[in-house]
Amino acid sequence: MSKRLELKLRVINAAEVRELLALGECVDAMGAAMRSASAGTVKVPPRLIMPLFDDSALLGLMPGSASEPKVYGAKVISLHPANPAQGRPAIQGFVTLFDHDTGTPVAIIEGGEITAIRTAAASGLATRCLSRPNSRSHGIFGTGVQAVTHIDAIASVRPIEEVLIWGRDSSKARAMAEEQAKRTGLAIRATKDPEQAAACDIVSTVTGANEPILHGRWVRAGCHVNLVGAHSPKAREADSDLIAKARIYTDLLESLFNEGGDVLIPIDEGRIERSYVKGEIGKVLSGEIEGRSGDDDVTLYKSLGITAQDLYAAHLVYAKALAVGAGTEVPL
Repeated sequence: MSKRLELKLRVINAAEVRELLALGECVDAMGAAMRSASAGTVKVPPRLIMPLFDDSALLGLMPGSASEPKVYGAKVISLHPANPAQGRPAIQGFVTLFDHDTGTPVAIIEGGEITAIRTAAASGLATRCLSRPNSRSHGIFGTGVQAVTHIDAIASVRPIEEVLIWGRDSSKARAMAEEQAKRTGLAIRATKDPEQAAACDIVSTVTGANEPILHGRWVRAGCHVNLVGAHSPKAREADSDLIAKARIYTDLLESLFNEGGDVLIPIDEGRIERSYVKGEIGKVLSGEIEGRSGDDDVTLYKSLGITAQDLYAAHLVYAKALAVGAGTEVPL
């Protein structure tokens, strides 16, 4: 009778993810993920987002399989919009990784931090690809976790000198600006006027808005915009004027045309056609499509988030945890 192998699962918590997953490294990992997604070397089926029976929250299941690194797995998360008001994270869950050859589960990694860091890193990647290299100001719409990680991500790829934060709750925006200025040493301030935040060289929207909070008439020539918050066909953060004037890119076209209300609503209105979208960031990186063509272009990255990003970020965390002995091993 053959002896059963002793198998162990590595559990990596949120604090360890923050320690191991540096934003600069994650930006580079997102580049590899986006190139693989566009080249078809990572298998990413449409994610399943299931409303709870009372529509109070969402359960998300996002599977994927990559050829390099040779790994597969899934992210399972809950999204409870009311949580932040009670001092809890809106997104909670985990990413689980399996060995490709044996099917052995090798890691469970806290998913909220993975999501927060890799989402901002993907915006950082798009900003590095599409924004003007001399961009120095960054306007942020939103005051949640993604606002914080986007401060760091954009500053890691461009010489940011000033950050303006706008939020519906001006006192919360002001408190965040003060806290983040102390943490980063950057010139960060809050503004009650969203038009001021929109007049920056780079603009990132990371809100829970369902209707436009960013208008095309506010955005200046040469700006780069990251639209991050809306993730359903009927929700958007930008108005149709902005979409119609911008060069539009995304992480994956399939996701955009399934879930990207920022683009789908203007299509339904007849303002643009599907062919107006330039393409995927991965194809900009590979040179298959052009990014910014001139200093006056308004470029726009619509982020939906795809499992390739989670897999690559989680695998990076797992590899670093193995190298330094982080995480907790649990017998299977």
